[in-house]
Amino acid sequence: MSPAAGAATLAARRSSRFVAWVRAWRAGLVPYDEVADEIAGDEEHLVADAPGTWTDVPLRDALPTLSKLPPDEIRLVLPAPGDPRGLPGPGPFAGAALVAGEAVVAGDLGFIPEVRSHTSGSGVTFETLLWRVYPLPAVGGSGGEPGTAEAESDLSAALAEATARLARLDVAQWRPELAGALAALRRPDAGIDLPPGFDPRARRLFARASVLDRVLALAEHAAPGGAVNGYEAQERDAALRPLTTACRRALVAACNAPLRP
Repeated sequence: MSPAAGAATLAARRSSRFVAWVRAWRAGLVPYDEVADEIAGDEEHLVADAPGTWTDVPLRDALPTLSKLPPDEIRLVLPAPGDPRGLPGPGPFAGAALVAGEAVVAGDLGFIPEVRSHTSGSGVTFETLLWRVYPLPAVGGSGGEPGTAEAESDLSAALAEATARLARLDVAQWRPELAGALAALRRPDAGIDLPPGFDPRARRLFARASVLDRVLALAEHAAPGGAVNGYEAQERDAALRPLTTACRRALVAACNAPLRP
C-alpha cells in the first residue's frame, strides 16, 4: 500500500465516534443496542473505573452510566499543548487528555481512550481499546467553542494557505504521500459519517476534518525523506501547524453541534 493510500486507513479519533453516537442515543435518535457496536467497529472496547464497577467491563455495560445525561452535556475535547480548550480545569483528567490528544466530557465523568497491545500464547499480537473513566470537577459552559459555520470557514482558509505554502516548498518532491493525501481531500469520503440528528453542515465538516486529521497524523509520524534539511522540515511544520489547529476545532464543532430530530 502506498503512503498516500495508507493515510486513508489511519484510524479516526475514537472520541469523536464516542461523542457523536452517545449524543444521538441520548437525544432518542438511535437505539441503545446500536451505540456500543457503532463506537467500537471491529475493535474490542472495554471501560475501566466506571461508576459501580470493580473491574474492566465491556463498553456496552458501561454506557448506562450516561443514561440520564442530555446530549449537550456530552462533548468532544481535542486538547493540545498550549491549547487546553474544553478541558474542565487542571487535574488528572486534563493531564491525561493532553497526553492522549483527545477525550470525552460527559457530565461529571471524563473518558480517555488508551490503546493496549497484547500478545497471545501463540505469539499473535492484537490490540484492545480501554476507555479510562475520570471524575470531573463541576464546570459550566463549553469553553467558547466555534460553531460549525465558523469552523468550516476557518478550516477552508487554513487548508488553502497550507496547500499554497507546501506547494512553494515543493512538498510533492520530498513528501509525495502528503501531497497526494491533501489532493485526496477534494474527493468525498462516503465511509465517514455522523449518526442521525446532525445537520448537513456538521456532516460535511466532520467528513472533511476526519480525513484531514488522518493526513496530518501521517505528516507528523512519518519520517521525512533524506532530501529534507532542517530548514525545510521547520517550514513544513510551520505550514501545517495552523491547519492542525483548525482541523481539531472543526472536529469538535461538528461532533458537538446541536442535534435535530
